[in-house]
Amino acid sequence: MSDSTIEGMIGGVLSARKKVTVRDQSLMPAAVLLLMYPKDGKYCILLQKRTDGVEHHKGEISLPGGSKDPEDRDFLDTALREVHEEMGIRPEDVTVLGDLDDVVTRTQFGIRVFVGTIPYPYPFKPSPVEIAEVLEVPVVELMSPANRREEARWVDGRVSKAYSYAYKEHLIFGATAQIVTQFLELLPGTLELSHSERRSDSPES
Repeated sequence: MSDSTIEGMIGGVLSARKKVTVRDQSLMPAAVLLLMYPKDGKYCILLQKRTDGVEHHKGEISLPGGSKDPEDRDFLDTALREVHEEMGIRPEDVTVLGDLDDVVTRTQFGIRVFVGTIPYPYPFKPSPVEIAEVLEVPVVELMSPANRREEARWVDGRVSKAYSYAYKEHLIFGATAQIVTQFLELLPGTLELSHSERRSDSPES
């Protein structure tokens, strides 16, 4: 199965589902991009560790993205602009596959979540002001039960599960973990087969 087929499957799943949209004018509007690509035989998700110099979520692991500016045409424009500012990824190099449910953060951001791919290898140019470290996290690492933490919380009169993920010395939690969980649960098994395994099974190998 080729990369284009896998990405087509993901796009199909995203377009076929009913998306949950949050319409709360009191929230600060923002958008992020969950970018995936094959690296070293495995699909990876691009994450980043924020510096201590940013205004919000200092030192946390996040997806590329940020607040919506008045000049942004829409939320996708916000996500693409922020990804370029933070990671040096050009908007024309991003193939958008669809979007996930909106997410609300504890800091009262309402986030639109887009899913896309980029060609790889890619010459990332992380902003030294905003990005302390670039993390290319294999999907198989996130899917491993050994790296996934589950916590039950009482929210609005009911039990709610919150997930976090361990990757090397990092902990992925909060809205980022919520988005990653949503993505992984929406696509069970689709990305479990590594890029190298697919290539070895191809007729050309």
